Amino acid sequence: MVLKFTSIIILVTFSFIPVAFCGYTAALPSVRAQLGSWFQTNVQHYTARKSKIDPALAAAEASPRIIKVNKNGGGDFKTITDALKSLPAGNNTKRVVIKIAGGEYTEKIKVERTKNFITFYGAPNDMPTFVYGGTALQYGTIDSASLIVEGDYFVASNIIIKNSAPPPDGVRKDAQAVALRVSGDKAAFYNCKLYGYQDTLCDDRGKHFFKDCHIEGTVDFIFGNAKTLYLNTQINVVPSILGMTVITAQGRKSSSEDNGYVFAHCKVTGTAKRTLLGRPWFEAPVVIFAYTEMSNVLSPLGWSNNNHPERERTMLFGEYKNTGPGSSPKDRASFVRRLSDAQARTYLSLDYIEGSKWLLPPPRI
Repeated sequence: MVLKFTSIIILVTFSFIPVAFCGYTAALPSVRAQLGSWFQTNVQHYTARKSKIDPALAAAEASPRIIKVNKNGGGDFKTITDALKSLPAGNNTKRVVIKIAGGEYTEKIKVERTKNFITFYGAPNDMPTFVYGGTALQYGTIDSASLIVEGDYFVASNIIIKNSAPPPDGVRKDAQAVALRVSGDKAAFYNCKLYGYQDTLCDDRGKHFFKDCHIEGTVDFIFGNAKTLYLNTQINVVPSILGMTVITAQGRKSSSEDNGYVFAHCKVTGTAKRTLLGRPWFEAPVVIFAYTEMSNVLSPLGWSNNNHPERERTMLFGEYKNTGPGSSPKDRASFVRRLSDAQARTYLSLDYIEGSKWLLPPPRI
């Protein structure tokens, strides 16, 4: 994404935009302390749900294969790229768990669209780090990512992903740099940490789930038009040399598209000042923050229409029962929607991402 202008215009309010959803009912608890038991109840192991999940996923989970990667030797491969290359060239139909030893892997990694059912697993007490320094100038924005995931049913657990390119300074051309791009459908990330500056996470397309993660950046550092539930995730904003900081730039273009970002029981932290929760990349973004602790890193205004007042009629920037000094409604932009209980219910459930069909708990190895 290119840099966007910073001025903010507030005009009219908009009507509520419903978003289609389907599946079973697994409403999120309103109390953070209940998340653990709620998750165990609603996201059970494959063996307890194999008759209810996607048939292709059930077949893939029946006989998983484990590949070990250790940069220092002692595994099947020394690089993640070589481990991926070892898989069949055609569509992969079995779960492959790539168990990655701790250490820093300086690789530009791509999970091809033919390589479904891949899991990257690191030990929680020795998390591996993927790092690369690609920029938009070299690769284009979305292909600058250190890790690109195009295959479906991807899982990452206990992985650190970084883009080591320096922060954009307004002088170097196309300096934005992505850490992770997720373009495959039905991808889950557990206890992963993402680090970058502008455009850290390209949450590109498909249904996704982030739980217990850390996502850090400066400008538009969660962007794209996926349909994603972020749960119990820390959103950390660091200062930008450019002077502005914005968390989301969601890319929904019209009411006919079924996508949007939902942040529930998250924490918005950081050392930046006057940060915005989001601004519209295109005409009809959907971004919801609910049950989220918001620090004073946020601007009281909270959101921007990105100098497109006409988008206030088609975008949905919603808030629901947030807490902390950054959550005050007193000076919020006029177009922000304070969701009712009934309106929030649409978004605060695994139904939002059809979780009953594909979401499984993180692996234990």
